[in-house]
Amino acid sequence: MDPCPFVRLTVGNLALKIPLALRPALSVIHPSSSPCFCKIKLKNFPLQTAVVPCIPPENQFPDNQLQTVAATFHLSKADIVKLAEKSIFSAKPCLKIAIYTGRRGTTCGVNSGRLLGKVSVPLDLAGTESRACVFHNGWVSVGKEANKGTSAQFHLNVKAEPDPRFVFQFDGEPECIPQVFQIQGNIQQPVFTCKFSFRNTGDRNQRSRSLQSESSNSRSWLSSFGSERERLGKERKGWSITVHDLSGSPVAAASMVTPFVASPGSDRVSRSNPGSWLILCPGGGTWKPWGRLEAWRERSSSDGLGYRFELIPDMSAAAIVLAESTLSSSKGGKFVIDLGAGGGSNGRATPGSATSPACSPRGSGDFGYGLWPFCVYRGFVMSARVEGEGKCSKPCVEVSVQHVSCTEDAAVYVALAAAVDLSIDACRLFSQRLRKELCNHQNLLG
Repeated sequence: MDPCPFVRLTVGNLALKIPLALRPALSVIHPSSSPCFCKIKLKNFPLQTAVVPCIPPENQFPDNQLQTVAATFHLSKADIVKLAEKSIFSAKPCLKIAIYTGRRGTTCGVNSGRLLGKVSVPLDLAGTESRACVFHNGWVSVGKEANKGTSAQFHLNVKAEPDPRFVFQFDGEPECIPQVFQIQGNIQQPVFTCKFSFRNTGDRNQRSRSLQSESSNSRSWLSSFGSERERLGKERKGWSITVHDLSGSPVAAASMVTPFVASPGSDRVSRSNPGSWLILCPGGGTWKPWGRLEAWRERSSSDGLGYRFELIPDMSAAAIVLAESTLSSSKGGKFVIDLGAGGGSNGRATPGSATSPACSPRGSGDFGYGLWPFCVYRGFVMSARVEGEGKCSKPCVEVSVQHVSCTEDAAVYVALAAAVDLSIDACRLFSQRLRKELCNHQNLLG
């Protein structure tokens, strides 16, 4: 499998030094309590916001300090080409940063922060798909006094690094038995097929012959996850999707183990009582748990899909949360696992010093758990773009090459993407009916 070229552009090591003479005018009392922030903008990408720590003017910001990422932009080959297009306003793409003093947010509709100054960093992205490049690392003067020696000083590091990824595209909705293609430029190659079924509700034929020796104890263990919370009334349960390779062997699965149940007095799945999926790998004639995805319907103006994904090292160890965020139920969005991503991730960012790994499920022996917790992976892990309710969703999955050493590794991320997409439907308001493919003839309540 050949990966697609991607570039990871990061902005980090932010710091601000404000001379004593400027502080009264900027209403900054003390560096330790000064709330400063910046807005980071790259053409064609959403605006990102990051906190900027203030340090005393006499302090030096060491170049060898641990990199702290404030914002991340993920650039595909097409993004790089589009950014490189010349315009009448700029010959080169630029990263633009506006620095503010004061707290983020608005008061009576007016921005609370006060603009201190702006910084523009030119970007020459040619060749960054194969080599790292630092565009700026150090201090720059900002503000009206920038050329008078009494200005505020802003420290930043801007760099680009190769971040190749495998890209997979469903050719149909996960519940409609689609093929999954690997995308490499203009080439599409089939690598997986998916089979949707209702687990323990009549269709158990999706398991291949290699897994028909699965023990009854394993089936009982899998079923017990959901049995405690199954209720009479409004619920969606028993969904399962199995990913097969081209030989027909099952290489990953997502099984709904906790039903998606309407909370009392409502028609929605609540955060306090989410439904959940187990993401599974085959091994030894049975399924082994790799991760758990929980999903619910947020009660807010955005009315989004809330989710939490945990990696399961083994059944005795505590799970580790790798992603926790919200998608738009109506518009869809990106499910992202990005460790240490700063503001550039929809997922939950893990600090660079944390030991939460995102291990390849088959990459380190014994499904990736042989070196636990020392197999620490940082940076981008995977993303899955899904559509909102009522739209034809053909998830697109991107997986970092460092987490894929064989076909089975990629398959679990494909299964996870399918579970995210199906959760959009599972969390649909119970006052709305689901498509016929998702309605078991024995359970028409959804």
